[in-house]
Amino acid sequence: MADGERGPRERMVFSAAQLLRRDGVAATGMREVAAHAQAPRGSLQHYFPGGKEQLVNEAVAWAGRYAARRVDRFLAGLGTPTPSGLFAAMVAQWTDELTATGSLAGCPVAAATVDSADTVDSTREAAAHAFACWREPVARALTGMDVPEARAVALATVMISALEGAVLIARAERDPRALTTVARELGPLLDGAATPSPA
Repeated sequence: MADGERGPRERMVFSAAQLLRRDGVAATGMREVAAHAQAPRGSLQHYFPGGKEQLVNEAVAWAGRYAARRVDRFLAGLGTPTPSGLFAAMVAQWTDELTATGSLAGCPVAAATVDSADTVDSTREAAAHAFACWREPVARALTGMDVPEARAVALATVMISALEGAVLIARAERDPRALTTVARELGPLLDGAATPSPA
């Protein structure tokens, strides 16, 4: 959905996610979100009576759903889907951003977790749900590529964890090496987990 097709509420949730990626929770204020979304400041209280906590939690939930939808897009772009190919596609979105812009914004779910998991229980829960929302389609995709179901869930966790860690290192270094390294090193492990059924 293009920004012009979003209503003010949706634009504010999207904007909050983008600002969380860049600035984290503490530096993302309600006024900044309204300005980024080009929404009237007075609408914040109307749409988010729970204030910043509600807005952050909804932005985190949006980010989890967005990541989950991307998995299907990545699969659709693979000629012959493989676990390593899926992971490489997941990584590529981040390397492409860093290569194109010279910097990298992080993951809004990770930002909210780092900033708020120990202090705001509702945000911790929203982040946990967002990661689960993302993990589920990754595990389902792996199962569809002949990875046993129990292993698929574990490997989906490994993939997301490795990606999040590599994003953090790539942001610090302003270099995609960590991202390309995890894709290269995890690829054989991921493909080795597939056990095709005998014909």
